[in-house]
Parts: sequence; C-alpha cells; structure tokens
Amino acid sequence: MDISSFLKRLPKAELHVHVEGTLEPDMLFELARRNDVALPWPDPESLRQAYAFENLEHFLELYFAGCRVLRRERDFHDVTYAYLARAHEDGIIRAEMFLGPQSFTSAGVPIEDIMGGVLSAVDRASRNLGIDGALLVSAHRHRPVQEALNMMDSVMPWADSIAGFGLGGAERNNPPAPFKTYFDTCRARGFRTTAHAGEEGPSAYVRDAVEVLDVDRIDHGTACMDDEDLVDLLVRRQIPLTVCPLSNLRLNGVPSLDVHPLGRMLDAGLCVTINSDDPSYFGGYVLDNYLAVHRELALSGEQLVVLARNSIRAAFMPPAGIADGLRRIDAYLASIPPLA
Repeated sequence: MDISSFLKRLPKAELHVHVEGTLEPDMLFELARRNDVALPWPDPESLRQAYAFENLEHFLELYFAGCRVLRRERDFHDVTYAYLARAHEDGIIRAEMFLGPQSFTSAGVPIEDIMGGVLSAVDRASRNLGIDGALLVSAHRHRPVQEALNMMDSVMPWADSIAGFGLGGAERNNPPAPFKTYFDTCRARGFRTTAHAGEEGPSAYVRDAVEVLDVDRIDHGTACMDDEDLVDLLVRRQIPLTVCPLSNLRLNGVPSLDVHPLGRMLDAGLCVTINSDDPSYFGGYVLDNYLAVHRELALSGEQLVVLARNSIRAAFMPPAGIADGLRRIDAYLASIPPLA
C-alpha cells in the first residue's frame, strides 16, 4: 500500500479548520452571483492567483472579503456540507469546525441563518456520509471582549449543538489574556475551550492561554518551542496543540516545511495533531498536510499513526467517542500489513 492510500484510509480527526476558510473559489463566485455581491476579482482563477500571502494579517484581509458572499442559511449549509464531504474522502471521522459569527452578524446576517445553515449540514453529513461533524464557535480577538460575550449569549439557543468555544484572528498586538472573562464564562456554562496562540504571536501568548485562560487546547502553538519550561508544562498536562503545517508555510511562519518544528514537537512528547486551518486558501486539506510532513520531515508511518491517535484523543468528544475512534484506528491497522 502506498503512503497516500494508507493515510487516506487511516481514521483521524480534524480539530482546526475554519468553515469560512473552506470556501473554494468556484463556490465563492457562485455564492457571489446568488447573493448579488460584487467581487474585486474577475474570475476564480484570478482569486487563486491572489493567494500569495505575506503574513496572517494579509491573509485575513482577503479572508474577510470572501466572507461577504455568505449571506443566507443555504450558503452556510452549502459550504459546510462541501467541506464535510471532502473531509470524509480524506478519512476524517470527526471534524470540529470553527465558525466566527461576528464576521456575519456585523454585516446584518441573522444568527439564526448562520447556525441553522451550519448545523443542518452537520446533520445531513452525519446521515449521508457517517462523518461526525461538530461546531466550535470562535470569537474575534481584535474586537472588544464584551462583543465576544454578547456573541456567546446569541448562540445559546443552540448550546446543545456546540462542541466548544475558541478565540481567533490576528495575534499581533492582540494578546489572549484580556479574554479571561470570556473563557471563564465558557467554562462556567459547561463548554470546552481552545485558543489560537503562538502562530505569529510569541510563546508568552501560549503560556497565557494555558495559565490565564486555562484552555483545554491550543490552536497552532508552534512558538512554544522557544520556551523549554513551557514545553515541559504542555507535555506534563498533555494539552493538545492543533498544528497546521501548510498554513504555517503559506503565511511565512516557516521558510520551508523541512524546518517546521512538528518533528521536534513530536520528539518532545507534545500532543500535536495535524490540521488544515483554511484549506482552500493554503492549498491543502488534511490528507495533503499529512503527506507534506511525511515527505518534507521524513515522518515515519508510526509517527503518522501517533498524530492520528492524538487527533482522536484531543477531540471534544465524550470518553466513549474517543475510545471508539481509537478502536477504529486499531481495527484499520490490524486489517493491513505491518508498516515498514
């Protein structure tokens, strides 16, 4: 069995993907026509050519421009279902998807349309494909904390369908610590938590996310490698990090994948996972990320299986769901010849 086929069939979870970041250029133009939204690009190919980003902030300018085409419940349904269908093809059995409602409610889109569209697609994908989709609601760190709290209140009618809450957006000059009240409220209401930290921000942001915000998971977190004591803390607590290698490459977080810290993170005993972040913009879904780190970092089959197991263990699922996911990995490995 070639490595691509092996990885495609290997059961795994994706824990860090933004629904808005799965909007492929062809669908983006389709939705723009559907909703009569003018775009600054003449065609999908011109948009693809614009995917040359200097950094995270440069990417977010284009990302938020693309968000303008999502206006109706049907739009949110269509983009979510398209991602879940693609994830299913990549062997994803659990997909935890971020959505930032503030991008849309501030433009006048009703919260009922946003939540209804995403959650109906999750239900449909579960019935039709057997993939377990889950929603993570994300606050914008460049907006006031009170807006994050208001956003949380606005989605409480769908509380039973929300797997957790997060914090995203540009890190520069936006440290995580001011959002302590937001995360305290999330936990008080019984939700799991995660925060983007240490992507472009320093290792201190990762430490604050752990020690001040007390999050269950760190999104990205690669900057932790600059602080040995922090690495020891993360290993000791086994706090998962949702690493996104192709995203780091396309946003110039690393000059090339062969120097990405993922291998060193694994060697240090960190609970790292592989994810796609915004795959339509960064040129790769989960399988593409697995293949890229296998190729550029010479990760072994055993290390790739560790990454898959980590993704299941780190998921915001009940213990029974985690145990079932790990059994599915074991069953798959038992059904194929031993890895070389």
